[in-house]
Amino acid sequence: MQVAVFTFNAFSENTYVLFDDSKECVIIDPGCNSSEEERLLIDFIESKALIPVKLVNTHCHIDHVLGNKFIADKYNLPLVAHEIEKVVLQAARVSADIYRISYSDSPEIQEFISEGEKLSFGNSELEVLFTPGHSPGSVSFFHKGSNQLIAGDVLFQGSIGRTDLPGGDYDTLIRSIKEKLFPLGDEVIVYSGHGPSTTIGNEKRTNPFLQ
Repeated sequence: MQVAVFTFNAFSENTYVLFDDSKECVIIDPGCNSSEEERLLIDFIESKALIPVKLVNTHCHIDHVLGNKFIADKYNLPLVAHEIEKVVLQAARVSADIYRISYSDSPEIQEFISEGEKLSFGNSELEVLFTPGHSPGSVSFFHKGSNQLIAGDVLFQGSIGRTDLPGGDYDTLIRSIKEKLFPLGDEVIVYSGHGPSTTIGNEKRTNPFLQ
């Protein structure tokens, strides 16, 4: 499985496209919020002759859902996320107004995923991990074959997701990281919702929030 990352919108949010030799791909947290960003994402997909088969949110804060409608309409895809994130998604319009950013309302979540399920595409299979704390229904996606983790805003290089937004909880987030992510193994590459990638081992050793 290969991972392509695009950094979009005023929040410098990381949008991910996962794909394999089958040419099927999954688009995770599309944050594209301008015609230029939309074109950049589409050009990559077309240049690789990829076939988008899933639109997925790790969680539904405004910076991660700005491109949901565009991708859903472009490829006729239902939105996949944890059921608990329904209320977070419903608050996205208010957040957009507060930050004064353009936002085309996301479609509702149509397919729910939860802990222990598998998210499959092409020849690849992602394990769904329930990792709340930053957002009440945050999920992470682990690809065991390549030791790659899409973590959303749960864990960053040298930091963790903020917990001061509605539904956030610091203790819950720390438990999610230590009980769900740490056991995956030190060598696992972590792709975060913002900033550069890191590894589980590096964060165990150096992350000040996890000592």
